[in-house]
Amino acid sequence: MTAQPLPPIPFLDLKAQQARLHGDVAARINAVLAHGQYILGPEVRELEAELAQFCGAKHCVTVSSGTDALTIALMAEQIGLGDAVFLPAFTYTATAEVALLLGATPVFVDVDPRTFQIDLAHLESRIQQVRAAGRLRPRAIIGVDLFGQPADWPALAALATREALFTLDDCAQSFGASLNGARLGTQADATATSFFPSKPLGGYGDGGALFTQSDERATLYKSLRTHGEGATRYQVERIGMNGRLDTLQAAVLLSKLTIFEAELARREQIAQIYDRELGNLLTTPARVPNSRSAWAVYAVLFPTHEAREAAKDALGTAQIGHAIYYPRALHEQPAYAAAHDGTSLPVAEGLGPRILALPIHPDLTDDQALRVTAVLRQALSA
Repeated sequence: MTAQPLPPIPFLDLKAQQARLHGDVAARINAVLAHGQYILGPEVRELEAELAQFCGAKHCVTVSSGTDALTIALMAEQIGLGDAVFLPAFTYTATAEVALLLGATPVFVDVDPRTFQIDLAHLESRIQQVRAAGRLRPRAIIGVDLFGQPADWPALAALATREALFTLDDCAQSFGASLNGARLGTQADATATSFFPSKPLGGYGDGGALFTQSDERATLYKSLRTHGEGATRYQVERIGMNGRLDTLQAAVLLSKLTIFEAELARREQIAQIYDRELGNLLTTPARVPNSRSAWAVYAVLFPTHEAREAAKDALGTAQIGHAIYYPRALHEQPAYAAAHDGTSLPVAEGLGPRILALPIHPDLTDDQALRVTAVLRQALSA
């Protein structure tokens, strides 16, 4: 009798999550349809209060995407032409593109070879390099909490204070993570996050939020997300954008927030299975000290590009989802060639050919996680 093939393992299983939440999500969406306030409705205000309480921030301002959150944060600081914005070279393009869109220049910094977070020593040297050259004004540091783990915010904040720089936490992949016992959201001057569907707390479309302890910044963010309006709709005080969160997305996120803690705990359990089963074969993720990851991505490093490709092929044959975050560092991308000053960033440049992300989501079972590791073990022993 021929054995039946095992069912595929998706990289992300939003259908399973939706099935668990179907009744509550439907009720919340129906409530929005009943009151008809589709833009900045009551669910938006409720969500902002819940999110601020969750991470201990004084203010939360929801917006239309994580990218718009980054953009609004820089707009509020009037960062633009002639300004240098320092950021890690190994991250998603949104972190860097917002600086260019506002006329500023992204200055790429290498990353730590184990945590993939921004390299503090190299950041400091890059700031001094830019100051010495005199062509750009150092204005801001964007620290990225990559893959679910926090950057070293105490050290980044101390450096920013010494250098009089604005700090922006790109927490798009890491909402729910904590550092030194505190949720991310208050460690920088402003924190931006994303509710893209694949994120640990994801909507059914685009969405994002900004967090700040500053009353003045929160007021600016609310104005900038709504075309720069003032006290009334047609009082235009500044140039803004259309960056509001839809009420329907807020309703979905309010539902997902009710199970978010349990989902974070489940992601940690899966990460521990991978650690145990793969730790003697591959370079598994190093933990940032005194932190808890949100585990948006569980990325392993292979010894060689060839070993990674063989494992990727084996996972594909077994119908196991996987992804490469990221194939190339940002400064190696064509879009940033003109902005980059040519500095070599060897760690960021070396990660792309060897990195691979494995399935990690709350509906992944232990047996499925063990299937993933078994396929990798076989591929590595071939």
